[in-house]
Amino acid sequence: MKDVITSRRSIRKYTDQPLPEGTIETILRAATAAPSAGNEQPWHFLVIEDKELLAKVPEIHEYSSMVPSAQACIMVCGEPAVARHGDMWVQDCAAATENILLTLNALGLGGVWLGCYPKMSRVTALAQLFGVPDNIVPFSLVPFGYPAEEKSPRDNYRPERVHYNRW
Repeated sequence: MKDVITSRRSIRKYTDQPLPEGTIETILRAATAAPSAGNEQPWHFLVIEDKELLAKVPEIHEYSSMVPSAQACIMVCGEPAVARHGDMWVQDCAAATENILLTLNALGLGGVWLGCYPKMSRVTALAQLFGVPDNIVPFSLVPFGYPAEEKSPRDNYRPERVHYNRW
């Protein structure tokens, strides 16, 4: 499992190879296995496979030029109203997003985390593009597919950033 974590890299180039049947459900099941404050699970997932819709995302999100070439994109959304623990929905959605990325890597796929929330211009425009209800907040986008680029594992461990017991 360590290899899945340490070899995960942001992949922004994808081949045209289609996804096997059941892949998206596998990814979503992993996303919903993420930890959640109070087990509230305030997430919703919008699966985007329509190429015309994917082509419109870069007009909204300035770092999303890879989205049109992805086989699919999952928009992780939060529903703040169900979160009894306040803004913990943000952490819950972040955990679900990371589970998606790790699952992609384990399946031999590649993806990248594109942040939406809290940049409200992105949130509002994406909600409008995809018909997201007013009570749901677009949190992140994860475009993915088979990688058309290779990246070697990276070790970001910095001992000077680790503290024990007290600062």
